[in-house]
Amino acid sequence: MLIELVEFLSLKIRKRGIKIDRRIPDGYLLKLVFSKVCMAINGFFIFRRRSVILVGKNVTVKARSMITAGKGLMIDDGCFIDALAIKGIVFGRGVSLKKNVTIECTGSLTKLGEGLSIGNDVGIGSGSFLGCAGGIAIGHDTIIGNYVSFHSENHNFSDTTQPIRLQGVNNEGIQIGNNCWIGAKVTVLDGVVLEDGCVVAAGAVLKAGRYAANSIYAGVPAKRIKERS
Repeated sequence: MLIELVEFLSLKIRKRGIKIDRRIPDGYLLKLVFSKVCMAINGFFIFRRRSVILVGKNVTVKARSMITAGKGLMIDDGCFIDALAIKGIVFGRGVSLKKNVTIECTGSLTKLGEGLSIGNDVGIGSGSFLGCAGGIAIGHDTIIGNYVSFHSENHNFSDTTQPIRLQGVNNEGIQIGNNCWIGAKVTVLDGVVLEDGCVVAAGAVLKAGRYAANSIYAGVPAKRIKERS
């Protein structure tokens, strides 16, 4: 009965059905439901919106008026979100940010960043970093592992007579397609266009360029290993 209730609530809140393993004890599920209720209450006080947003403990949200959130957004413990940007942050339906995810949309007050757009049913793993100054767009149904970092801006450094910190920045932005899986500790650099259906192996570095759809990439820098079959 309790399992069915949790499955029903998940469908109502996140618009996504799940099937829970029947071997999970009721006591574990009760604690889970209680924690989600507390997160929903916390989310209401932080965002003051009618849609259900789940927010954990020790979460920092800056420029929250610049955040658009779809139903069922979940922000786990310890996350830091600064939405100050030209386009702010758009979260689709059913987005999940695991523990200690950091999202920074502007690197300096001298130049507003572009912002972040995330599609529906996207999960971002614990400890990940999204630097969105140059703009990041992530498609629907994409899985992002733990400790993945996105860097959508570069420093200019061609003038050897001036400190690098005074030479300004340049950016092209980052685009991640639908239905991608980015493994743990991947680094994604400015100028990356990862097309739909790609898999990126753990620890890979994606440098600027276009990565063909439905392919597997690995290595430093990342290279195409084979097509998904």
